[in-house]
Amino acid sequence: MTVKKGYILLTDTGTLFTKLIKLYTKKPYNHASIAFDPDLSEVYSFGRKSARNPFAGGFVKEDITSDLFNQADCAIYSFTITDIQWQKMYQYIQNIEAQKKHYRYNCLGLFGFILNRPIKRKKAFFCSQFVASVLKECNIVDFGKPLSLIAPYDLQNVPDFQLVYQGELKDYHHEHTDDTVYVPFHVAAVEM
Repeated sequence: MTVKKGYILLTDTGTLFTKLIKLYTKKPYNHASIAFDPDLSEVYSFGRKSARNPFAGGFVKEDITSDLFNQADCAIYSFTITDIQWQKMYQYIQNIEAQKKHYRYNCLGLFGFILNRPIKRKKAFFCSQFVASVLKECNIVDFGKPLSLIAPYDLQNVPDFQLVYQGELKDYHHEHTDDTVYVPFHVAAVEM
């Protein structure tokens, strides 16, 4: 059986929207994405479709070198999966990408999250709800609660996830072999 890795990217982009979310959550990272490679060249989430318009949201393939992420702080986690789980994860995301015009950002679900009342909408996700759905649908993680109540900080608490990097996203230059953990010299202790 072949073993592969997947990656969770948690970010704080410093935008007005994330600052508002941070006021509520009091957590350092308020956006979640999922990636297939340590270089983060294939990163997927639900978020803003345009850096200039926070109200136009939906399924996005994120470019971590874009202006939106230029000042972002981040935490990157890896998780080990089987080849079958990796392929299922890839296919699940590709199916959503192929139908992305039918998907929308789940703003109503964010209000349900705030009220601790799960609001499940068809073909609508917010970022951490999307990442959690990928992980659940592909038999990687069962969160034990409704996916519409999963926040980015819940992803940090998955026992099988390994912290790979924490710091400024623009400083993340992955010199990676499967067994190497890259932590830049300027990052002191990692707060868990």
